[in-house]
Amino acid sequence: MLDLFVTAQQQLLTTSVWELLAVLLSIAYLLLALRENNLCWYCALASAAIYTGLFWDVSLLMESGLHVYYTAMAVYGWWQWRGDKREGVAVNAGVIEISRWPFKNHLLAWTVIAVLTLVSGSLLASNTTAALPYLDSFTTWGSVLTTWMVTRKILENWLYWIVIDGISIFLYIDRGLYLTSLLFVAYVIIVVFGFFAWRKRMSVDEPEGLSTSC
Repeated sequence: MLDLFVTAQQQLLTTSVWELLAVLLSIAYLLLALRENNLCWYCALASAAIYTGLFWDVSLLMESGLHVYYTAMAVYGWWQWRGDKREGVAVNAGVIEISRWPFKNHLLAWTVIAVLTLVSGSLLASNTTAALPYLDSFTTWGSVLTTWMVTRKILENWLYWIVIDGISIFLYIDRGLYLTSLLFVAYVIIVVFGFFAWRKRMSVDEPEGLSTSC
């Protein structure tokens, strides 16, 4: 255990400036998203671009590809949330409101994630040098769906992130990305607050009951 701590400390001391910048931008993204602030997507765009290269360098191929997707979704998310101001400025009439998914949507979502994980994990294990191909695939496909849920302001996205980020912590420790693993520990804590913040805001916006997206 002591050896692991010393190794982690050494890795943190040698963390690249790029990883540190990506971590700071990622935290800013999540805190801004919690407040439904459209600026979160600028932070997401920059951090995703940096992480695309970082993950490729440590053979997390699915994670690298995922961050190419994140880059595109940052633009899409900004477009979907454009004009949405929560700091005393009027909100545009067409802005997306927070909503919930029915159970059937969640069942379908996790079924699709499981199938894609098995398929891509098997392909990576057989044809590439990817590290931890099945875990890498699960966090990737789960993140693909959950990021889209964020752009559509589906409340349960925060619960999905708890599972995905928790598994990602182990994935990044295994690859020596200790600062990023600490980021995801912070993520797990922040997303809990995000869920309750969005749920509270949703109940204020719709006092007669929670809306449901199909």
